[in-house]
Amino acid sequence: MPDFIEQVLQDFAPDGILSGGKGYEFRPEQQKLAAAVACALENERPLLAEAGTGVGKSLAYLVPAIRFALAHGRKAVISTHTINLQEQLFGKDIPTAAKALELPVRAALLKGRSHYLCRTRLQRAVEQAKDLFNPEEVRQLRAVQEWAHDCGEGWLSSIPTGLGVSEKVKAQVCSENYVCTLRNCGPNCPYQAARRKAEEAEIVVLNHTLFFGLMSLAEEARNQALEADEEENLESMGFIFPHDFVVLDEAHTIENVAAHQFGTVLPEAELRRDLWRLYNPRTRKGTLRHAATPRLLQLIEEAQLASDEFFDRAMLDARFQNAENRQEVRLRQPKWTEDVLTPALCELEREVLSMAKSEENEVTRAELMDTAARLLAYRTAAEDVVSLHNIGNAVYWAEKGGERDDKRRFLTLRSALVNVAPVLREKLFESGRTCICTSATLSAGDMGTAYFAGRVGAESVDTIRIGSPFDFAHQMRVTIARSMPLPNEEGYDEELPTRILHALESSDGHAFVLFTSYRTLRNVAEALRTSCAEHGWQMLVQGDGISRSDMLALFRRKMGSVLFGTDSFWMGVDVPGDALSHVIVTKLPFDSPSTPLVEARSEDIQARGGSPFTEYSMPEAILKFRQGVGRLIRSKTDTGAVTLLDARLCRKYYGRHFLRALPPDVPCTYE
Repeated sequence: MPDFIEQVLQDFAPDGILSGGKGYEFRPEQQKLAAAVACALENERPLLAEAGTGVGKSLAYLVPAIRFALAHGRKAVISTHTINLQEQLFGKDIPTAAKALELPVRAALLKGRSHYLCRTRLQRAVEQAKDLFNPEEVRQLRAVQEWAHDCGEGWLSSIPTGLGVSEKVKAQVCSENYVCTLRNCGPNCPYQAARRKAEEAEIVVLNHTLFFGLMSLAEEARNQALEADEEENLESMGFIFPHDFVVLDEAHTIENVAAHQFGTVLPEAELRRDLWRLYNPRTRKGTLRHAATPRLLQLIEEAQLASDEFFDRAMLDARFQNAENRQEVRLRQPKWTEDVLTPALCELEREVLSMAKSEENEVTRAELMDTAARLLAYRTAAEDVVSLHNIGNAVYWAEKGGERDDKRRFLTLRSALVNVAPVLREKLFESGRTCICTSATLSAGDMGTAYFAGRVGAESVDTIRIGSPFDFAHQMRVTIARSMPLPNEEGYDEELPTRILHALESSDGHAFVLFTSYRTLRNVAEALRTSCAEHGWQMLVQGDGISRSDMLALFRRKMGSVLFGTDSFWMGVDVPGDALSHVIVTKLPFDSPSTPLVEARSEDIQARGGSPFTEYSMPEAILKFRQGVGRLIRSKTDTGAVTLLDARLCRKYYGRHFLRALPPDVPCTYE
């Protein structure tokens, strides 16, 4: 009987158990990665694993993860950043691995509670429809009720868009902590079913945001076990499940996800929606209409008025008028605005809790407890973003969002952890449990993986770098616009559309055009709209009211399309085949230095005597640059061109670091 690592090596051998699968081809790089994952699992050690495009990293970690989980009664947690990869893992890769191994693997795809339909809340909404909704919303509710008869996993995101169900209606039927319990809803309610599947499964797939959120809850349970001196419970506790281990795919994103997840958010739009959902004085509808006493109605109205006053005042006190049309303003001074919100929320929360204690109906009591919990969360957030309680470790800011009815922009107040390395070092890499971080881009050019490791606290973690099996020398060609004006020089804005059009003509469309700002994207899109139409290229512009997934579907369907995208199209997008044969990078993807989190991280590095540009801004841009260029070649048969329209690659000292981050041996020409 071979040992575990030897078994995994045999699985990925040319004549191994995987070789009989449809479309399988032996890849030494994949076998090497699988063996490294197996070694990390067997030795209970963390691992950083960079695996280039085409290695097949999903199967490389799934096969050893499945074998190890089944052999030792463990649970594999697979966390990703994008929905696309979650669906690929759950719908394709895990079934493929399980079938090849001929092992009975139970897998679950877990989402946050609010993503699931709750049948109890749906029934309550139907019963109270006249008190909650206008006629159009009642129609939407009836459509949800019909959909719920055969709703699969019960994900609210899977409600057909043609039904036109609003977020308000979804919020009234989603799962919540106190109402949606096994006792109230039974085992077949979608969230309860999902929770049971996750508890029983050997593999659980989720996203990074949910992972860090659940990890924080598990940390609270661990602290409670410590206080109670419950050693047996402590020994079995994992990251989020008992006896688990975790693979963080698309790990290059975990620093930013963790920074925001460990911070605070107070969104005006959501608070306003929740307060008016309790009772709307104008329509006389709301969840608490029938239970409302005169005092409760008064407290709801006072909270609504306090919310409007608080955010109106915060908009002024944040001094957006001095921010040169920026959408974000840094908050630096504790008590920067008057907190008229917290006292009103506190009084309302107390009244709702008092009603819950005296309520005999179990479901009604649970609804009141959920309301009180939301009010507590808003109150706690308000206290933090006004007092700047964690200003020594976090950055706070205000940001504008969509428009309110009165044309003022909604305000969101946020904080994020500036340096997540100490937290992640303790929770992920020095926990005594196995955490495997993998991505196609963990190394920042000449700095290798040391940059990423330092940012997430993984400096002492074993590292492996495995290149791509693709033949970039023959599959890709790169053109660099050396004669282009620099982005800050006169003539750049005028020449950019001309250069892009010339590049598009060379490939007859079939292109992603990647930007670093919406403003430039919109200006160039308008300048080229007529030319694209004349050439017969379907033009897909981010921000034109089409979702990211719909844009990609249209791009794949209509050959010759041109997609203009910003941040979210630089990474996590997979378009193999003829639809995409050209990636045009308009500008090196440096983050704006005035963005609050970027600014705070730069200040942190400077305070420690470092160089913010060379230690943060440049390596971050190189990672994103590698992601953007990596959109082009997604299979062995793909071919195409990358056009780089930023002359800083040739005329600035740091340009060589970006050029060295291009795939090896790729031919480059200069214009």
